Amino acid sequence: EIHAIMGPNGSGKSTFSKVLAGHPAYEVLGGDIIFKGSSIMDLDPEERSHLGLFLAFQYPIEIPGVSNEDFLRLAYNAKQKFLQQPEIDPIEFFSIITKKLELVDMSPTFLSRNVNEGFSGGEKKRNEILQMILLDSDVSILDETDSGLDIDALKVISKG
Repeated sequence: EIHAIMGPNGSGKSTFSKVLAGHPAYEVLGGDIIFKGSSIMDLDPEERSHLGLFLAFQYPIEIPGVSNEDFLRLAYNAKQKFLQQPEIDPIEFFSIITKKLELVDMSPTFLSRNVNEGFSGGEKKRNEILQMILLDSDVSILDETDSGLDIDALKVISKG
């Protein structure tokens, strides 16, 4: 099921996405956010993520000094731990992530690179979609997924 929230620049689409994901810079003054039958208002962003809520940023940040492989494996294992499932070792993770890389047309060499460091716009977006697929989110919020993409990258991302 796909829903699109559209509106002019500055109308609050990105803010709304960040509020749903639990960004600490925002305070909700009224109402509630119900996800899977329960309020998530008091949950940290990490807890919301573990429950299956994923936010892909409009402009993904670079994380110097952190390899994609470590970042993705730690995120995967954090969710495993939250779900009271066994964490996996790097060798087992490599077999899982290799299959996911194929879905977004990324080379395994991306795993050794630092998170988004020196990535093109299309590579950053593919990396975000890779995270989404790996974490098996139930609700994915993609904030301007087409920003910074050429037509070939947009085609790959749309398949993810």
